[in-house]
Amino acid sequence: MHQGIKRLLSSGAATLMLSAAVIALPTTSAEAATTITNPGFESNGSATATPTGWSTYSAAGQNAASYTEAGGHAGSYRLTHWNAAAYKVETYQYLSGLTNGNYTLTAWVRSSGGQNSAYLALRNCGSTEQRTDLPPTPNGGWIRLVTSIAVTGGQCTISINSDANAGNWLNVDDLTFTSGSTAVAAKGGDLSSLKKSEDKGGVYQYASGTTGDAMTILNSNGMNYVRLKVWVNPADGYNTKTQVLAMAKRAKALGMGVLVDFHYSDHWAHPGQQDKPAAWSAYTVAQLNTAVYNHTYDVLNALKAQGTTADMVQIGNEINDGMLLPTGSTSNWSNLAGFLKQGANAAKAVSSSTKVALHLAKGGDLAGTRTFFDNAVANGVSFDLIGLSYYSYWHGPLNDLQATLDDAAARYGKQVFVAETAYAFTTADKDGLENNFTSADVQSGYPATQAGQSAALRDVLNVVEAVPNGRGLGVFYWEPAWTAVTGNGWDPADASSKNAWENQALFDYSNKVTSAASWFKHR
Repeated sequence: MHQGIKRLLSSGAATLMLSAAVIALPTTSAEAATTITNPGFESNGSATATPTGWSTYSAAGQNAASYTEAGGHAGSYRLTHWNAAAYKVETYQYLSGLTNGNYTLTAWVRSSGGQNSAYLALRNCGSTEQRTDLPPTPNGGWIRLVTSIAVTGGQCTISINSDANAGNWLNVDDLTFTSGSTAVAAKGGDLSSLKKSEDKGGVYQYASGTTGDAMTILNSNGMNYVRLKVWVNPADGYNTKTQVLAMAKRAKALGMGVLVDFHYSDHWAHPGQQDKPAAWSAYTVAQLNTAVYNHTYDVLNALKAQGTTADMVQIGNEINDGMLLPTGSTSNWSNLAGFLKQGANAAKAVSSSTKVALHLAKGGDLAGTRTFFDNAVANGVSFDLIGLSYYSYWHGPLNDLQATLDDAAARYGKQVFVAETAYAFTTADKDGLENNFTSADVQSGYPATQAGQSAALRDVLNVVEAVPNGRGLGVFYWEPAWTAVTGNGWDPADASSKNAWENQALFDYSNKVTSAASWFKHR
């Protein structure tokens, strides 16, 4: 997240599930096959109202809102839903003679956004209907989406649905329906601020209004991983080994995984700010290497000793420009590689099963991600995972995120994950400090409401799930429990500092969990 903290420092200031109405299917359809007929909408050789192999249904007689036209993703044509007046329409294809098992629908999509619902569905397959909502793509970029289902009756219906307002549109193209399934394994949240919040009187509630433990509330909504940052010697005594040990116990007791995020600093480490811990400020390169190893080993070994071995570990946080600056700058890859190797070696010395991640704030920057990891590989740095921060209001549209994740996964043969993401449920301020997310940051198709926050998290989860070859590991929401609590501000050296993040938490201003949290149950 820490670009937002940087914004505060430089200025001197001291993610409702969208409903989708079910459109009833006719009892029979004209087409039946074991593979998709005309998956790229090219068979007719021209624009057409009803593409070969597909059927159209609209209870309101609005079949004309579904048609093919020029401008395909890979070929010449695409399916479009559009009408000058409000409309509801479905384009579908029935498959039969399928071998029972898991299947995945893949499709390339674009959408104006603004529909009451716009989604891909797999239904009548013998198991619970599965849907994937289409994200808004105001820049016109194509997004690849996936939807998986268990076929138990030898048949399945592929369905493209719109419940739209006048002028709303979607495009779909190049579908495949193949054996296998997809899933997002790590559905996490960074709860680094939670212990301090609780100590300062923070209150958290279920949607019903019942007060509870924030970690338990989020876990009940599907969150299965906790991310915890570690500072070396922070002024307020929080985000140290002590809190990590306590929080990891709570997470493991709930059956959650633990990701430890080493900042190698006494305070926030993020692009442009990677300050050495004060105690290390005069260290030589050799001494810094030893300090990185010992600090990493100490924290992780303590976790292992109490029976809560870290599942994942980040060697540095948002290290676009390096770490332990200026010594470990990307302008001196020999030093930086040495620090990264020491952190990774320490993690593996404690537990060979702990996955080592390198983390950049480059969710929409394919070229920048390549440059960093090409250098890491060239300098012999070993890592298991690639983590990227992605905030749509800083890092660009979803298709840029998808391109970056896909490229990193394929180029380096690693699983990838979104290490940080968030979105606002309101632009209102609660504690008197201007928030990082203001009205200027509202993105097209994602209002600053609980529904908009839900859609933003949903769509990031969808993009990660769609990374090919099962290499999309997961998504971590940044600081879902960092609400406006007196004394729990952004500056560890200032007890009176306030929080610029409360409008992006997953708890609203009445302390109730927001509807966005429930999306962790759905991917």
